[in-house]
Amino acid sequence: MKTAQLSGSTRTNVGKKDAAAVRNAGMVPCVLYGQGEQTHFSVKRNDIEKLVFSPDVYKVELDIDGKKANAIIRELQQHPVKDNVLHVDFLELSDSKPIRISLPVRLTGSSRGVMAGGKLLQVFRKLQCVGLAQELPEAIVLDITQLKIGKSIRVGSIDIPGVKFLDPASAVVVSVKMARGATKPADDDDDEEEEA
Repeated sequence: MKTAQLSGSTRTNVGKKDAAAVRNAGMVPCVLYGQGEQTHFSVKRNDIEKLVFSPDVYKVELDIDGKKANAIIRELQQHPVKDNVLHVDFLELSDSKPIRISLPVRLTGSSRGVMAGGKLLQVFRKLQCVGLAQELPEAIVLDITQLKIGKSIRVGSIDIPGVKFLDPASAVVVSVKMARGATKPADDDDDEEEEA
């Protein structure tokens, strides 16, 4: 996983009024939990939004008034209209405890089916995964070079050491469908037999 640094300051008062004052000062109230006691702190809005509004998933190295911790963003609240980040929950990581996380799906290569005129459909942009933080990749990278028209990659066929997928094994992640301009018709019966 990619790593990012974030520094924050401890919040002594916790409540709605205090949270509003923190937001008015250009900060975002946060909480760190997962290993022992919860820590309430705040970070600069600009710093946290760089992590939140990014296609990547980050392991965050937190520095809260000198206290260091490795964490991931577990949950965040956003303004329903403005999309501003209102509150962030961080889960502190442990070397021995697996974590559940959504990892982005990245496609590489040029599909043979698309070059023949087929249409590429990416059903999943992210996949739910479980694994130890140090074993999780930055993204689920799928090579689509061999995908012909009518073929697909399913969750069950993806094998990444140390990563367990929580999405159904039969779920299609990416497929190539027949399009009007396709040069080769897909033989549906053969495709179904091969996929089975």
